[in-house]
Amino acid sequence: MTDQMKAVVLARFGGADAFELRDVPVPKVGPRQVRVRVHATALNPLDYQVRRGDYADYVPLPAITGHDISGVIEEVGSHVTEFRVGDEVSYTPQIFGGPGSYAEQHVADVGLVGRKPENLTHLEAASLTLVGGTVWEALVTRAQLTVGETILIHGGTGGVGTIAIQVAKAMGARVITTAKAGDHEFVRSLGADAVIDYTSTDYVDAVAELTRGKGVDVVFDTIGGDTLTKSPLTLADFGRVVTIVDIAQPQNLIEAWGRNAAYHFVFTRQNRGKLDALTGLVERGLVKPVLGAILPLARMGEAHELLENRRSYALRGKVAIDVAGDTVALPPRIS
Repeated sequence: MTDQMKAVVLARFGGADAFELRDVPVPKVGPRQVRVRVHATALNPLDYQVRRGDYADYVPLPAITGHDISGVIEEVGSHVTEFRVGDEVSYTPQIFGGPGSYAEQHVADVGLVGRKPENLTHLEAASLTLVGGTVWEALVTRAQLTVGETILIHGGTGGVGTIAIQVAKAMGARVITTAKAGDHEFVRSLGADAVIDYTSTDYVDAVAELTRGKGVDVVFDTIGGDTLTKSPLTLADFGRVVTIVDIAQPQNLIEAWGRNAAYHFVFTRQNRGKLDALTGLVERGLVKPVLGAILPLARMGEAHELLENRRSYALRGKVAIDVAGDTVALPPRIS
């Protein structure tokens, strides 16, 4: 084994040109760690927020960033019994806890690592780890969505939204989501029961009509904007709002107070348990990641630009990175 590997390094905070492809040392393995040959990673809004410097206090430079991994174990620590060399695994590295996934190899604490779903490719599995863990935390752990409840998912075509629709349906919920008119058939294919065209319809009025004035039990906010203040207008009494967005929003929540609403702010915690639960749904055919674009590791800057400007493209689902190969698949640009 060579003691060097290729990695995309964030040399400074800024635009997509802040990355450099470098040779860096292969990380060492601790007693309760595994070293993984990374086959694929994927991008999330968190990735370009880190690159811009939104979390500069937590990311010493230069840094290897990235938050999704699927690959094969090449070395296990002396105290690891859960995995063996050759096992296929997928996981999210510890956020703000060390080097990330934009590299040919990665070392992780064994408690973070899950077995890759057998029916997914590495590109698909890497596209599930952070968004899947986020959805599980939001809908199962925090909102405690139950069979027969109705959920409004903002942003049904995004990386999180596409998984949230499928998980909510697997939990027995009625799913309402928002999407442009051209994406309605797509989100229905994922399991959405009703779709609101947010470009032409006020979702508050649409939800009132779809629920006959009762409102939804849960709102899942993946987009920000004014959703925290408008969403209570769509809630049933004792409804729950779950948001994964850290953008400042207006704080007049008088409507939430009047409905006895509960608000949950989710920053995903990494652990194997959520990954194993998701793997069960994936291997039963109830959840499948959506790949909207694929690029090789050396084109990371281009991948960031694509995700950050996704409204300029017909992009559905995730932007994945083929670390072990050179696959290219790009969505068309919207004219």
